[in-house]
Amino acid sequence: MIGILIVSHSAKVAQGVKDIAAQMGSPEQVIVAVGGTEDGGIGTDPMRIMSGIEEADQGEGVVVLADLGSAVMSVGLAKEMLDPELAERVFLANAPIVEGAVTAVIEAAISSDINAILASAEGAKNMSKSI
Repeated sequence: MIGILIVSHSAKVAQGVKDIAAQMGSPEQVIVAVGGTEDGGIGTDPMRIMSGIEEADQGEGVVVLADLGSAVMSVGLAKEMLDPELAERVFLANAPIVEGAVTAVIEAAISSDINAILASAEGAKNMSKSI
């Protein structure tokens, strides 16, 4: 199973996105939320993200969704600290965090192909919100 990691500057945002995405996936889907700093502040922590990746990985890889630029940098730093074998199975989706997480979880419910899950998350960039 492909794990999903949600990274935000806010613990509340990360948990909220996880809660929304979990409604769309299978009960077995591993979704991990990492938000904020260790002391509960706003920010990101590469060490906490690294732990989140390790928790989300079930042996088939992890798709990561991050909210803002410095979160992306922190994901990169966390990936550099990982065991190289695990790092090869970790992919950061270039996607909006909420829509990307939801589509990734839906795709993960029907596919174990990490590239398909990543593509689904990244395709969320093109969702129209017009009425």
